Amino acid sequence: MNGISLATKECETVSYVSGPLIFVQNVKGVSYGEIVDITLPGGERRTGQVLEVSENLAVIQVYEGTSWIDNKKTRVTFTGEPARIDVSRDMLGRVFNGVGKPRDEGPDIIPEASLDISGMAINPFARDKPSDFIQTGISAIDGLNTLVRGQKLPIFTGSGLPASKLAAQIARQAKVLGEGENFAVIFVAMGITYKEASFFSRDFERTGALERVIFFMNLADDPTIERIATPRCALTVAEHLAFKHDLHVLVILTDMINYCEALREISTAREEVPGRRGYPGYMYTDLASIYERAGRIKGRRGSITQVPILTMPDDDITHPVPDLTGYITEGQIVLSRDLFRRGSDPPIDSLPCLSRLMNLGIGAGKTREDHRNVADQLYASYAYGRDLRRLVAIVGEEALTDLDKVYLKFADDFERRFISQGDEDRSIERTFDIAWDLLSSLPMDELKRIKVDFIKKYHPMYRRG
Repeated sequence: MNGISLATKECETVSYVSGPLIFVQNVKGVSYGEIVDITLPGGERRTGQVLEVSENLAVIQVYEGTSWIDNKKTRVTFTGEPARIDVSRDMLGRVFNGVGKPRDEGPDIIPEASLDISGMAINPFARDKPSDFIQTGISAIDGLNTLVRGQKLPIFTGSGLPASKLAAQIARQAKVLGEGENFAVIFVAMGITYKEASFFSRDFERTGALERVIFFMNLADDPTIERIATPRCALTVAEHLAFKHDLHVLVILTDMINYCEALREISTAREEVPGRRGYPGYMYTDLASIYERAGRIKGRRGSITQVPILTMPDDDITHPVPDLTGYITEGQIVLSRDLFRRGSDPPIDSLPCLSRLMNLGIGAGKTREDHRNVADQLYASYAYGRDLRRLVAIVGEEALTDLDKVYLKFADDFERRFISQGDEDRSIERTFDIAWDLLSSLPMDELKRIKVDFIKKYHPMYRRG
């Protein structure tokens, strides 16, 4: 992040300071996005990046914050270089700050390359179709909303719901079946508290997951500007591992609402015209520049899969951040406050969840031939049971038929046995076993979404016979 070219341009005209930004006048030959070296009167050096350039004014974001910057004595040097991060496969098992500097008291990495963090979205023509199953070990995801290699599948949560625990569990358990060592996780934590940081660090160390994890940690009291760079630094590392070392990389981004709040803060400091709820009008484009860096490239063995996690303010799924995220990504996993209050762990509400690429990653040779049919039957039966709960609240359980009572019990058992699994790491076969056991509680003629051949092959009654 501090690389300086020989052709530097220096000036001392800092016009004024606003939040994390400094405004420098009388500049020429300065480019958008280039790195700036800032020297304070006492000799301390900081790093900035050009956010905006007009005829004679440059707006610079300072990564370490603007405290103690004297606009009369501070020297600003334009390096002519874009923001870069040193990348290496040796980053696996290490903890870094938001811009890729070691945070684990370990040595600096020996870089294989120094890459521009801005990156590029994958050319649509060069994209390869996602088609391989990633096992998270969580039945509600693997069975009903399957994650496919190269997909972008966000998790929508509410304040106080255990999204951090779910994120750590996915990072710990996720695997590509049959790929062995060719799988890595990049865990990106933005704007988290010390308590959350301690939880993630302890969990990864306790379970041994840290060996295949690269942990980017941006704390709540770290500079806001660093938060803007953090996901881009992480994705640059992911691209290097995926397309240079042929690894399958899962990138978990938490919490995207903190990233967007930082974006809004910078926009306000720049005095831009606000959009919905004060967020900048270009937030859709900005989020797309992050999300669209996931995928597969034709002719390359590696892949990048993204699981962004975002907290919905007031549990409002129409809030601008989840709303725009839903447009860009390929589905969503939704956590339910009602299920959480009733003790489900994880409290994933299957009904509003969706994985648009699920059909590409399931079936014979990938998961199992009956996967699609079983998922459809579970979803339909659970939805009917949930409807009956609302009916019972109005008319009472006495008004239900015997079949209705079976479905009502199915919904309870589904939440207790299929959704709620705690820290158990379930194989896809274990998920199917539980699913068929639940479906066997329904009359045979109610399994209308499953082919007869699959019923005869996998139904517990036939397998016992």
